This record gives sequence, structure tokens and C-alpha cells, in this order.
Amino acid sequence: MYLPPQFEQPDRAVMHELMHTRSLATLVTSGSDGLNANHIPLHLSATHESLGVLRGHVARSNPILNDLDSAIDALAIFHGPDTYISPSWYATKQQAGKVVPTWNYTVVHAYGRLRIIDDAVWVRAQLEALTAQNEAGLPHPWAVSDAPEDFTDKLIGAVVGIEMVITRLSGKWKVSQNQPLQNQHSVIQGLTASGQTAMAELVKTGIK
Repeated sequence: MYLPPQFEQPDRAVMHELMHTRSLATLVTSGSDGLNANHIPLHLSATHESLGVLRGHVARSNPILNDLDSAIDALAIFHGPDTYISPSWYATKQQAGKVVPTWNYTVVHAYGRLRIIDDAVWVRAQLEALTAQNEAGLPHPWAVSDAPEDFTDKLIGAVVGIEMVITRLSGKWKVSQNQPLQNQHSVIQGLTASGQTAMAELVKTGIK
């Protein structure tokens, strides 16, 4: 990933938060037919001392299970908020007109060896953890145990667990840090007016 210094996100806790709240990852692996990409919700387990462990599951029929090069790192990509930035939002447009469109975004790349875990007990625990994370905050959270056990046992038998111990993390927060202060403030105004408050808050955090 091309990572100019001004866009680098060095804070592990901030990267972990994005991975936690935006858990649908693009999992890139290498096999005999080249690169493959699967879109898989991954549950992050992490401490302040570690880069973390990602756990998920895939269908037993997914070719990733039969054609995975375990000697090569896999890459899990987590996407945060992103949006088009109109040059009409830049305050400096009125001064010289030398402005062009761009795209703001946040992203985390997690690298590590992928391990396949064909264990029904492990898969059930992974499903319970992933479900609890995503049901948290709902008025009536659903749990795996709410469904009949014979029903969930059958479904669990159709999937296989995957696990990645993260060995490298890279975060990119491209949120208008390369713009002069007056443009950063006017971009915040433009984003807020168009209802894109998540990106507006991210631009605020990038102001020095």
C-alpha cells in the first residue's frame, strides 16, 4: 500500500477500533491460480501488547481450504468510512481555482499466516464471539443458543474455521491532512452539509 507519511496511522488502538467496528474484511490469499479475494467477517481478539488475532469461518466448499499456500502471508483489508471530496468545498477555489477532486478514506491492512481449523467446538465459539460483537447494543440481542442446537450443529458442520495471528499492521487515514487549514475547515462544512458526519469527524481529527 502506498503510504505517504502524512497519511500513516501509527496508533494501534485506532486501527483495532476500525477492525472491530468494520469487521467485514477482504481476505486476500495466494493459491495455484494466483491471488484470490474473499469477503469474510473477521473477529479481532487483541490486547495492548499484541497486534491481535483474527478469527472467522468459511464454507466448507470454499476453494480457499484446498488451495492455500500456508508459507505465504495472507492479507486482510478492513475499510473504514470513505467519500468523494468535491473541489467546490475548498475555500482556496475562490482564490486561484487550482483545486481538483480527491477521495478521502481510512483503511487497515493486517498480514499473517492463515491457519485452517476444522473443529466444531472452535467454530461454535467463534460464531458466538462474532455474533455477540455484532448484536451488542441491540434492544433484544440474538445469541447462537437461541436457535435449536440440532439446527446450528448442521450449519456449523458446513463451515470451517480460519485464524490469522497478525504479524504486521498498516493503517492509512487519508482525511485531508495535505490540505491547508482553511480547506480542512471548509471540507468539514461541506461534508457536514451533505450528511457525511463520520468523515467530517475524521477530518477534524487530522487537523494539527
